[in-house]
Amino acid sequence: MGASILQFLKSNGQGLDAEIAQVLRIPISQVRQEVELLSLAGEVISCDVIRYINGKEVKGISCRLSGSIPVPARGPKIGAKRGAEDTPIL
Repeated sequence: MGASILQFLKSNGQGLDAEIAQVLRIPISQVRQEVELLSLAGEVISCDVIRYINGKEVKGISCRLSGSIPVPARGPKIGAKRGAEDTPIL
């Protein structure tokens, strides 16, 4: 079961426990147990999250592969000035 969770995370980058349970069609309690075991083994990094959907609090576990860094967002970054590399240093 842990291998299928790892495969899901490899293809999607990261995911919530509810998402993983829905895609793999296994009970969410089993996903949480497997994620805990994978986390103890150092395969994944997980953290508790709270999301609000339609004003209702939903608690879950967010996890991603250990050692994988999310890809930075494309486009201009906040605070970056255009042509800053062209200005002379005084």
